[in-house]
Amino acid sequence: MSTTEPDLAEFEPVTEVTADDRARVTLSKVGVHATDRFLMSMKSTGEILLTPLASIPKREMIVWENESVRASLQLGIAQAEAGLIATDPDAINRLEAS
Repeated sequence: MSTTEPDLAEFEPVTEVTADDRARVTLSKVGVHATDRFLMSMKSTGEILLTPLASIPKREMIVWENESVRASLQLGIAQAEAGLIATDPDAINRLEAS
């Protein structure tokens, strides 16, 4: 997994934390919530970087890997938002034929 080196000038100190007896630190002071996921990276100097992640099921990867699937999904979402929803099977067949 490759990551790009962050620009540390963009970081600002927020608070000091102390690890508890199980080596845990709380991150709630920086807006982290239960079940948030992160990629944890560590430099040889001991600096730790947490990068927010959004995990998706493997079966949904095709949406991100296949541009035509993604475009079709985005079109369907736009049509649904515009109220262009067909529930009649004949209407669906006519839409697919056009």
